[in-house]
Amino acid sequence: MAPKPHSLPLFFLPHTTVLLPGVVLALAISRPDNAALVAALHKAANAGVGDRINSLVGCLPWRSSIDESDASGKVAMIVDGRAETDNTTSLVKVGNRDDRLFYEYGCMARIIRLERTVTGGLQVVLEGVSRFHVAKVTQQTPYYVVHVEHFKETSLDSSDIPTYTVAAQLKRLSRDLIAVLKSSSSSSSAITPIPSGGPQLASNTGALRRLDALVNNSSFQDAGKIADLMVFALDVPVGEKLQFLQTEDINIRLEKAVELLSRQLNMVKLSQKINTSVDSSLSKKQRDFLLRQQLKAIRQELGEKDSDGNDEDDYTELVKKLEAAKLTPEAGKVVQRELKRLKRMHPTQAEYQVCRTYLETLAEIPWSAATDDKIDGATIRAAKEQLDHDHYGLESVKRRLLEYLAVVRLKSRGQDHSVIEKAPILLLVGPPGVGKTSLARSVATALGRKFHRISLGGVRDEAEIRGHRRTYVGAMPGLIVQGLRKVGVVNPVFLLDEIDKVGENNFHGDPSAAMLEVLDPEQNHTFNDHYVNIPIDLSKTLFIATANSTDTISPPLLDRMEMISLSGYTYLEKKHIAQQYLLPKQITANGLGIGQVQVSDDVLLKIATSYTREAGVRNLEREIATVCRGKAVEFADSLEPIGDGAQKKEYNPIVTVEDVETFLGMEKYESEIAARENRPGVVTGLAYMGSGNGGLLFIEASKYPSSGSGGGGLQLTGNLGDVIRESAMIALTWVRAHGFELQLADTRTENPVANNDIHIHAPAGAIPKDGPSAGVAMTVALVSLLGMKPVPADVAMTGEITLRGQILPVGGIKEKVLAAHRAGIRKIILPGRNKKDVEHGMPANVKTEVALVFVGNMWDVLNEVRFNFHLR
Repeated sequence: MAPKPHSLPLFFLPHTTVLLPGVVLALAISRPDNAALVAALHKAANAGVGDRINSLVGCLPWRSSIDESDASGKVAMIVDGRAETDNTTSLVKVGNRDDRLFYEYGCMARIIRLERTVTGGLQVVLEGVSRFHVAKVTQQTPYYVVHVEHFKETSLDSSDIPTYTVAAQLKRLSRDLIAVLKSSSSSSSAITPIPSGGPQLASNTGALRRLDALVNNSSFQDAGKIADLMVFALDVPVGEKLQFLQTEDINIRLEKAVELLSRQLNMVKLSQKINTSVDSSLSKKQRDFLLRQQLKAIRQELGEKDSDGNDEDDYTELVKKLEAAKLTPEAGKVVQRELKRLKRMHPTQAEYQVCRTYLETLAEIPWSAATDDKIDGATIRAAKEQLDHDHYGLESVKRRLLEYLAVVRLKSRGQDHSVIEKAPILLLVGPPGVGKTSLARSVATALGRKFHRISLGGVRDEAEIRGHRRTYVGAMPGLIVQGLRKVGVVNPVFLLDEIDKVGENNFHGDPSAAMLEVLDPEQNHTFNDHYVNIPIDLSKTLFIATANSTDTISPPLLDRMEMISLSGYTYLEKKHIAQQYLLPKQITANGLGIGQVQVSDDVLLKIATSYTREAGVRNLEREIATVCRGKAVEFADSLEPIGDGAQKKEYNPIVTVEDVETFLGMEKYESEIAARENRPGVVTGLAYMGSGNGGLLFIEASKYPSSGSGGGGLQLTGNLGDVIRESAMIALTWVRAHGFELQLADTRTENPVANNDIHIHAPAGAIPKDGPSAGVAMTVALVSLLGMKPVPADVAMTGEITLRGQILPVGGIKEKVLAAHRAGIRKIILPGRNKKDVEHGMPANVKTEVALVFVGNMWDVLNEVRFNFHLR
């Protein structure tokens, strides 16, 4: 190997470039001193452009100003041709000028050739050879010449295990980094983008492939060369590359190279992971944007209006909607804030659609739009006629609604007629099929308001009432706000159907508690939906709730509503309802005309009594529909002749009692009273069956010889609850205590049930029975059994008994009386304190056809069943 020259002309590199041994680098000639040096060498070699020059030069970065962040170590100052150093930076200071600086350490390089660039300029191709240290500057013009001290080249010791381990780690990290760069072009930022023509490995597949081959084919002794090549390619600060360049010990250089490679590999992997996530998101958004633009162009070519429209046009249209909504001041502030957010967001952002949907919801809520309620005397009369036309009976409900209209008229005199405060919140309670839902619709028609029905049956989530908070995916307003959006006014009629079937408190919240704010006239003028999160005025909305029973409604919620009871219909009322409403409706629904089916009152009464047994009229309507379908078949047959040459069958529109069995089959219900036998121990009681229905409760008592001593045992059957069992015990105790007065014992000390046990049974054992109202019936059954005196079959009774024989009031009186009337009972014995429940709201025909007797104690009851006991 030829000796290395100690005097080298300097070829200055850009201040961001550090040349290392083994690296081939192409640099443009831009400095005058570099141009003078290359011209001199080119002339000395007598070579043309593109020929090999093969001259040695010293390459080191030039600094036009001090940048201490990129250098560390010593500084050499040239004084009288010698280099003097201080301890701040590794820069050589030439003469007394502070702005002419270059680094103290460099790399001897061989100029391979001179090339012409595509722009017409010249560039030189350099190949790094070895490291050196500047000792002194010997020439400054026309180019610099320095005296250098070359680093000693040492070989690696393969027997040194730490060195061998570091070299193997260097080779492995180099392979890993090259593999990562090959797999993803997004990691190109890991390679130094040299402005002067440095290697662009990540974007140059050929360079990566050559470097990979060099690393794979390298030996242990080539570890230093691999370290120089890899460090040159890394994107690390110039200061760290200079430290690597000026390190003479090859073992330390290998350790530094491993440190830099390991750090850079981790950064590349993390960058690749982040870029992959970002690129996947961006690629989807870009794809959606591109498809929207293509769709827009296609529609424009077809002459169709773009449904998506321009984003700016959509924004303007949304602003116009919000301005037309006449928002409240508080809502206006929220809208202005959200509009500013929407304006700053790009349509492809996920939050954009959430914000836009929220603003569209606010624009659709009727903040001030209302139905004009011009209520006068004519309006009230028209409302009364409308309610009478739609529903038969229900006088208490109609009266309450007319009272409301009258109050509104008086309050609105001399004021804006649309101003109505604190609309009533009504609760219609009654059995199924009595017209609660249809009555609410008739109320809306009578008031001239819009109607909306909200079904609350099975609602178990509080958010269905109050709405979901906007932080949740798929959030939406609650049922109340959605109803307001549909009707578009602030004063509709809302029907809260089946409010007694709202779910109980659970982990989703308490829907009943959420309804408290909705149905409280003192609070609902500032109702807060979680989605809207702006107070909404519900005070002008007329809420009508329906329920079959109040047992499942929480007391606080029940307290906020004005309850109106709708009991079941009598047979007379059912006959009128069927003739006026149900029959015409079903005739039309089955394709027939009015007059093509004629049903008399007797036939309708026959259908009601023999084929239905309900408080409402739903099943009655189904049976009438069956009859109408049968007549429709007969009418269709009469239109076409039967057989060849036959005449058409004659059609008779009249439905007779005999036809009913043809269409409906055998009677489903028979008179329960007629089926009873007048025998001692059998009594008819009355029970409340729930869901607004009442019914008969038969009590049967029997005695049999006691198997034990003394007798007097009591056995109860019929699926009886604890309360009704206690009533039976009280009844037996009262009879035994008054056996002598009841003429059941000869002396006051004699036991009237001696040597006998008593068995009381309530038929229909599959149906659970409970409550105190069977106490009177059980007592009469025991007296009838022991005294062998039958109770008239057409007499029914209800009431709670005490040990002293007092009769206490019970509930469901109206439902029980109507059920007894339907069953053919002609005399009903009731507690005296229940008289107020019968005086108001009981149909007049029931009072006429049924004898209602009010009693205060058991002796009055026994006298009413014609036992005629007298105290003795």
